[in-house]
Amino acid sequence: MLNVAVVGCGRWGMNYVRLLHELPQARLVVSCDTDPLRLKMVQERFPLLSVTDSLDEVLSNRWIDAVIVATPASTHYEVAKRVLLAGKHVMVEKPMTTDSAQAEELTFLAEEKKLTLMVGLTFFYNSGLYKTREIMEDPKFGDLYYLHLTRTNFGSVRNDVGVTWDLAAHDLAICEFLLGRQPEWVQANGATVLNHKLEDVVFITLGYLGGVMANIHVSWVCPNKVREVVAVGSGRRVVFDDAHPTERVRIYEKGIASAKEEAESFGQFRLLVRDGDIISPRVEPTEPLRVEVEHFLTCVAEGKTPLTDGNVGLQNVRVLEAIDRSLQQNGIRVPVATLSKTETRLPVAA
Repeated sequence: MLNVAVVGCGRWGMNYVRLLHELPQARLVVSCDTDPLRLKMVQERFPLLSVTDSLDEVLSNRWIDAVIVATPASTHYEVAKRVLLAGKHVMVEKPMTTDSAQAEELTFLAEEKKLTLMVGLTFFYNSGLYKTREIMEDPKFGDLYYLHLTRTNFGSVRNDVGVTWDLAAHDLAICEFLLGRQPEWVQANGATVLNHKLEDVVFITLGYLGGVMANIHVSWVCPNKVREVVAVGSGRRVVFDDAHPTERVRIYEKGIASAKEEAESFGQFRLLVRDGDIISPRVEPTEPLRVEVEHFLTCVAEGKTPLTDGNVGLQNVRVLEAIDRSLQQNGIRVPVATLSKTETRLPVAA
């Protein structure tokens, strides 16, 4: 059994605390947060759990094998680095860091010390997304035309990072999961509509090898909470709605493609349009965060490389940085820096 600590007991950190209390392969030793009110809430819910406001106390505990970091994004680098230097395995929430050089440093540090470094990109562990990719890989789906992703809600505004780093980090991971590759370029436009310096709404376009494009809309000020991915193919359309209570995946057996026959006259073209049923396949009812934590614990125990290791987290940060550069330059197309030849290649999700 692994001894684990959770650093950061906010809304998301409390989910880790709950899960580690439920999973038999781990023992939650301590929860850490600098906010005394949060520590009080943890103790009220889990009276037997030790709490502390000192990261030093966590890192000096020789019985702790691994640490889950769920602090604000701007602190991920500092906290995760200290965990690794203390000789402990670490899982850090997305985004891995807010700077790619820092993400690269953490990746190399984990490799040097032979420690597990995993990034909390939960959609790599989402059964609905696995079903979506399975449908897209079916020959009936046809050629992929484009992806459209929407992630909006009203409120939950962050003060350390903008909406891109908060929400779009998930959508970039989804695109990688479905396509198995990173974009070649990005374009982004956004706006700050609230009284602060960070973007509240952003529209992002990603360009991939082969002409495939993806469009992402993220917002903190939309009246509706939307978590939707639409994959448009020549034979089928697939919608993954992670917020739908019953039908998380829907298949639209509708297709449209250019006919191979020659047009009858100049300026005309032929289209093949096919109508069909709307199907809602069964999706395994799993909790992605639970699957993710179990994967982390297995990787630590067995010395395996996580599906979302440091290289995946690093590339996610590099795309986010490219989006920021496009935003700063009024939406120009910005190339995405990819892993160099000396770096480990990104694994294709299995």
